[in-house]
Amino acid sequence: MFDEIRPYEASEMRQAFEELLDDRQFNLVLKGFAPWLPKAVRKGVLRLAFTGVKTPLDFQLRFMKPVVKYIMRKHTDGCRFDDAALKGFDSKTLQDKSKEAQVVDADSSPRYTFVSNHRDIVLDSALLDVMLIENGYPTTVEIGIGDNLLIYPWIKRLVRMNKAFTVRRSLTPRAMLESSQLMSSYIHYAVNTKRENIWIAQREGRAKDSNDRTQDAVLKMLAMGGEGAPADRLRDLNIVPLTISYEYDPCDYLKAQEFQQKRDNPAFKKSRQDDLDNMKTGIFGYKGRVVYRCAAPINTWIDELAALPKTEFYTALSTRIDLELHRNYELYPCNYIALDMLNGNREQASHYSEADVAEFEQYLAAQLAKVSLPEKDDDFLTERMLTMYANPLRNYLEATK
Repeated sequence: MFDEIRPYEASEMRQAFEELLDDRQFNLVLKGFAPWLPKAVRKGVLRLAFTGVKTPLDFQLRFMKPVVKYIMRKHTDGCRFDDAALKGFDSKTLQDKSKEAQVVDADSSPRYTFVSNHRDIVLDSALLDVMLIENGYPTTVEIGIGDNLLIYPWIKRLVRMNKAFTVRRSLTPRAMLESSQLMSSYIHYAVNTKRENIWIAQREGRAKDSNDRTQDAVLKMLAMGGEGAPADRLRDLNIVPLTISYEYDPCDYLKAQEFQQKRDNPAFKKSRQDDLDNMKTGIFGYKGRVVYRCAAPINTWIDELAALPKTEFYTALSTRIDLELHRNYELYPCNYIALDMLNGNREQASHYSEADVAEFEQYLAAQLAKVSLPEKDDDFLTERMLTMYANPLRNYLEATK
């Protein structure tokens, strides 16, 4: 039923791996990492490393975890996972009034659907995977990846080995409805039968101005699967609002550049190469400090909204999830500085020093210098970047006032 979108199963991993090694474009990528090694040697080393890998989780732990750990060491000033709000909620509490999970392993701890703000195309879920494992969780997350990013066969193969399911884009309205129903059914199946966690962004695409808002459509899609009223179907997924806070967004100048391109040409659309550039910059760019913070599962409060008419339910639910996300931001000096720079005052000056201001101004100048446009509007680009850093603080202040 789910063959066209699901990740690989254990029985398919070996063949997928061999097909990956035989892919010409994948071998060109590998050559870039180790140009001094002959092709046969590179393949032999990878085959040896694949020994004992039977499942997508095995693959993540053997191949992907070391890569992500390297990125964390090299391109961040530390990553922290704050799951205090999840402590004390056992499987029975979280799945009350939902379908009983079909446990296929000895572990009875709850599985979660993490609904988060979206900062990075690749790393949002990859960092979460590592932090879950390092904090004692039994498994990582399955993620939805838009087919617009699967531009080469080797990328599609690799992400399916890495617990990704496919989200189909650019469909007719009827096909989109069918695709959403299939994806929702798969997510329910993954959480309750496969016993997997899920990560999904609160909206399609990144919020380029960091004004993170949950789209009703995402919640409606999640509620297409399962049984019962919308609240019952969502309760079945153990949804956890997850806030991702980067000190610095390495793609900030690319987002600002896109804002100007769309301002100057409303018909502008990113190319496939633009998507690849964003992926590469997001992975290898400097991020400063990174914090992932979980709110309590929505099952602890969704009953408060269950009696609302369906027309009001999803809007109220999105608003409440946004409240949870916004008050869990980790705020850094640059957020306070950006808001004061936009407002032309120093109302937030108690949260930063003059050294912080100098460092942030130097950072902004360096990022703006990377923008490559023929008619570069420095004032507009600066305002766009400052807004990206100010909006998390604005939302936090609104959520906690």
